Amino acid sequence: MKFDEGKYRFSLLPLSPLIQVIRVLEFGAKKYAVDNWKTVPDARTRYVDAAMRHIWAWFLGEKTDSETGISHLAHAICCLLFLLWLEENSQPAEADTPS
Repeated sequence: MKFDEGKYRFSLLPLSPLIQVIRVLEFGAKKYAVDNWKTVPDARTRYVDAAMRHIWAWFLGEKTDSETGISHLAHAICCLLFLLWLEENSQPAEADTPS
């Protein structure tokens, strides 16, 4: 018997796209530093902008990022993951800070 009801079912994640996301994260860790994305100034605005640039490039037919050779969608997913992390960890945006 195995009692795993209510536990996370990681097997639901599609592995191939997830590997592309990990490749983007590994590229960033080598280019900058591990977890550097957590310390980017004005991160919310910059990651929204970056996500939209990647989505727009993909929408216009450019499937992979020219610097990494990895899917624009994987790059956009990374940006969205960063934004979700920032939201969950109460990182205020500069624009949200009272003057």
